[in-house]
Amino acid sequence: MSSSTPFRHHPSRRTLLRAAAVGLTAPALAGCVTSGGGKDEPAAAKGETSAENPLGVPASTPLEVVIFDGGYGDEYATNAESLYKGRFPGATVDHKAIQKVGEALQPRFVADTPPDVVDNTGAGRLDLATLVTAGKLTDLTELLDAPSLDDPGTRVRDTLLPGVVADGTLDGKVYTLNFTYTVWGLWYSRPLFDRHGWSYPTTWAAMLELCGEIKKAGIAPWTYQGKYPEYLNDPLLAMAAKAGGPDLVKSVDNLQPGAWKQQPLLDAATAISELAGRGYLLSGSEALSHTESQAAWSQGKAAIIPCGSWLEAEQKGVTPAGFDMVMGAVPSLGPADKLPYGAVQAASSESFLVPARAKNPRGGLEFLRVLFSAASARRFAELNSTLPSVAGATEGLTVSSGLGSVRAAVQAAGTNTISYRFRTWYAPLAKAVDDATGELATRRITPTQWADRIQKAADAVAADSSVTKYTR
Repeated sequence: MSSSTPFRHHPSRRTLLRAAAVGLTAPALAGCVTSGGGKDEPAAAKGETSAENPLGVPASTPLEVVIFDGGYGDEYATNAESLYKGRFPGATVDHKAIQKVGEALQPRFVADTPPDVVDNTGAGRLDLATLVTAGKLTDLTELLDAPSLDDPGTRVRDTLLPGVVADGTLDGKVYTLNFTYTVWGLWYSRPLFDRHGWSYPTTWAAMLELCGEIKKAGIAPWTYQGKYPEYLNDPLLAMAAKAGGPDLVKSVDNLQPGAWKQQPLLDAATAISELAGRGYLLSGSEALSHTESQAAWSQGKAAIIPCGSWLEAEQKGVTPAGFDMVMGAVPSLGPADKLPYGAVQAASSESFLVPARAKNPRGGLEFLRVLFSAASARRFAELNSTLPSVAGATEGLTVSSGLGSVRAAVQAAGTNTISYRFRTWYAPLAKAVDDATGELATRRITPTQWADRIQKAADAVAADSSVTKYTR
C-alpha cells in the first residue's frame, strides 16, 4: 500500500489519520504565528458572489493545485481541474504532482507564498497543528456551508459521510477536508467460505466456533501483519467500542484515569489473546510484514485477515482470479453491547487544505467544492476502487467485490461509526498501544498486563505539561 492510504506497515502507514505529524515543524514557523490570517494579511483576490459563484471566485485568477502523487495517482485531481476550468474558462490551472509535500512546501509556507490548494498527504506531509497555530490555514466553514455543486439546496457538509467534518476539525474549526473514506474490518474470500459452507460470524463466540471449523479444514483461521501489530488493534478497539459505546471511546481519547482498564477493553483484549491461545493464528504471523501476511492470506494459507478498505487495491496483481475478497464488520463481544454489530471503525483521509496566504484562496475553496461533487468523487472511485467521502458517489457503479462490501458496510452502519482520536493526538500513546498488542498476540503478556501497560503510558501523556491536550 502506498503512503497515500491510511496509516500502516511502517511510519508512513499511519501517517494520514493516526500517526504523529511530521514535515513542517514548529521551529520552522517560529516568529510567524501572526503572519497568516492576521491583520497584516493582504486582501486576496475575490470575485462577485452569485448563485453560480457562491464563494466569489475571481473568474480569471490563476489557480495553483498541489497533489500528493501516491497510490491514488493524480488523474482524479486533473479531472476535477478540468471541471473547474469548465466553470471558469478564463482561469489557468497550475497542476503539480509531488511526493514529499512537507519538504517541497515548507519554505513556501514560511515565506507566505503557498499554493492555493494542497493535498497534504504522505509520510512527509505538513504538520497540521503547527500550521493552525501559526495561522497559516483557511477555516473551511464557508465552503462547508456553501451550496453543493450538485444540489444548491444541499450544503457541502451535508453531502459528506459521517465523521468527515470532525476528522478535519482542530480546536473547533475545520481546516482540512478529507477526500477518501477508510473502513476497517475483517477480510475473507467469499468463494472460500461458500465452498466450505462457512457463514461469516456476527459474535465473537461464533467467530471462535468458526475458527475451529476452519482449522479442521487444514487452513489457519487468521493471520495478521505481525511486524505492525496496529493492524490487530483495529478489531480489538472496534470490539471494545461496540461493547462500551461512545463513552468508552471518549474516555480513552480524553486520557481519563483508568480508561484502558474498563471491562470492555479487557474483554476485547482477551478475545484477541484467545486467537493465539487456541492456535487460530497462522504460525509465524508475528514475524510477517503487511505484504507477507496479505500474500499468505491471498494464497489461501489463512482465511481471515484484519485490514482497512485499501486492501483490495493493495493486493492487485497478487490476488488470484476468483478470490473475490470481501470485508465483514468486526463481530460483537456479546448481546449487551451498546453499539450494534454493524458499527464500523471509519475515518476519512487524503487531506486537502487551503492556505490562508494563498493568492487565490477563493479558487482553492471552489476547487474543493468541485472535487467533492458527485461527478468528481464518482470518477475517483472508478479510477481507484476506493470509497470517496461523498455520500452516494458510488451508487449505480458496478464495483469490485471488495469495494462493494465496504460500501455495504458503510450503508449498514449508518451513523454508527467509530473513530478513536488518540492516535492522531498522542503518538507516544499510540506506540504504547501497538507494542502492548504485539505482546498480547504472542501471549507474552496477559490482557490485564496489556491494560496496565497502556494505562501507564496514557497517564504519562496526561501528566506531561509539554503535550497539548485535546478533548472530544
